[in-house]
Amino acid sequence: MTHASRGPRAILLCAGASSRLGEPKALAELGGQSVLARLLTAARAVDREPLVITGKDHAVIAAAARDLGCLAIRNERWAEGRTGSVLTGSAARAGEDLLVMPADVPLVTGDTVRALASSWLEAGAPPRGWLAPRVVDRGGRVLFGHPVLIGRDLCAHELPGLPPDAGLKTLRGLAEPLLSREVTDAAILDDLDTPADLEALRARFRG
Repeated sequence: MTHASRGPRAILLCAGASSRLGEPKALAELGGQSVLARLLTAARAVDREPLVITGKDHAVIAAAARDLGCLAIRNERWAEGRTGSVLTGSAARAGEDLLVMPADVPLVTGDTVRALASSWLEAGAPPRGWLAPRVVDRGGRVLFGHPVLIGRDLCAHELPGLPPDAGLKTLRGLAEPLLSREVTDAAILDDLDTPADLEALRARFRG
């Protein structure tokens, strides 16, 4: 089976300290479900066995992942930045294209994930490629969000050489081609970081 015929593998980034939120983001409740449960549902639209990357709160998140039928592994260098968590996931899913889903963006839908995977495969699953979702706001601005798809060779050859705190934009700058897919899901722009952010997301369900 070629990469152009099989889908990407999903990794869920749940390794941050969540110090501003005051509780693990992955376990925060939104509309009667945890962030982790929502992300897993979306991820399973393209990958039956998503992988959860944890950090500070490994024990409680790993237990929740097991209850949801999913494996969790710990990024031992979680405090150094998100790129290290992607590297941890890449090592565990060696040779695979990665769909990177951060807990900061918890309400992305399965439809959006399927659309991204479809565009990725239509592009031939480029080994050094990068694909992000985009929306157009009322003012006509094009805004890019998460999750993103990262090609297997970009992960294997460029990611290990980056500092864990380099930021994924650095990896994006090494990608070829850079792709995007327009979606209608404004949740790709969410940023769950503070209690106010969490309350705003919860308000959508009450609204």
